[in-house]
Amino acid sequence: MPCTRQTEQPNGGGGERNRRVCRRQIWRVEARGEFSGDEISQVTRLRCGGFIFALRLNHTMSDAIGIAQFMGAVGEMARGKCAPSIPHVWQRELLNARNPPRVTCTHHLLDEVPDTNDYPLHNMVPCSFFFGSTQVNAIRKHVPSHLSQCSTFEIITACVWRCITITLKPDIESQVRVIFPVNVRAKLSPPLPTGYYGNAIVFVVAITTAGKLCQNPVGYALQLVKTAKDNVTVEYVRSSTDLAVIKGQRDLNRVRCYFPTDVTHVGFEEVDFGWGKAVYGGPAKLWNGPNPKLTGQYTLCGNGSGKNEIVSILLPNVAHEIFLKELEGMLMGHAIGGPSSTPIKSSM
Repeated sequence: MPCTRQTEQPNGGGGERNRRVCRRQIWRVEARGEFSGDEISQVTRLRCGGFIFALRLNHTMSDAIGIAQFMGAVGEMARGKCAPSIPHVWQRELLNARNPPRVTCTHHLLDEVPDTNDYPLHNMVPCSFFFGSTQVNAIRKHVPSHLSQCSTFEIITACVWRCITITLKPDIESQVRVIFPVNVRAKLSPPLPTGYYGNAIVFVVAITTAGKLCQNPVGYALQLVKTAKDNVTVEYVRSSTDLAVIKGQRDLNRVRCYFPTDVTHVGFEEVDFGWGKAVYGGPAKLWNGPNPKLTGQYTLCGNGSGKNEIVSILLPNVAHEIFLKELEGMLMGHAIGGPSSTPIKSSM
């Protein structure tokens, strides 16, 4: 459920505290039964003069960029505009499968991975921490030169994936994976029109063994993540669409897999309903459904020194301290072969 918290006081408090307040205030639709509508929204007014705008909708209607576009349009009209500055574009036929559908690329998304029960996912609880420019630069200094310009998402994902695997200690020969969505709006030819708000993403997979991931420097994981992301071409997008038609709807295999989602560039924090930009904008909580999985969400939030990325992940309760120790050690150079850098500051 995306939400934004806005306030009339520009220094309304720390980022993680705002996130916790937001989670507490969200009305739980589940309490009224299974959610089956198209969209539900709620506004909660706060004593400080600010408010929380929460939105819940069926994800088949839109991806995160489309949701942010919708919320931005609501904000524009709340500020007096008669119509959104970016008209909404339906045109779902632009992403139809080919006729006949044909799979022309390698896709590991639906691979059958045997569960050897060496990756315990019990008593899952959230863990949040800031990952700012200091931490990102500490990693950049110690990766191969051809990877020094990797994106922040790629660096964070490589670090977290590696630390999770070290923490949970699966068999060294077990296959471990990271699966994440890639926005394809600008990757198609021609690109999707501005204002397209449907799901315009494909999922990519990076695969290796637990032994290789843990025993190699973080640059190894970074290369895997970057390669998976760079493989998204026009043909890959069309092949993914055709695969979905041929295989039908299937649940993803969650065995030994990390699922990160990055909404730092979506624009939730830019939504303005007339009270200024949001203090926090993004998902209200991590996925923690009946089938546990290692989920990660990257959002923007303030921590007293400007905007930083806040990384929230679900981990088994017994793994928290081990994970944070591994991540801090990596950032201090213990696992990347370089001098010490500023250790990460946990917001737990």
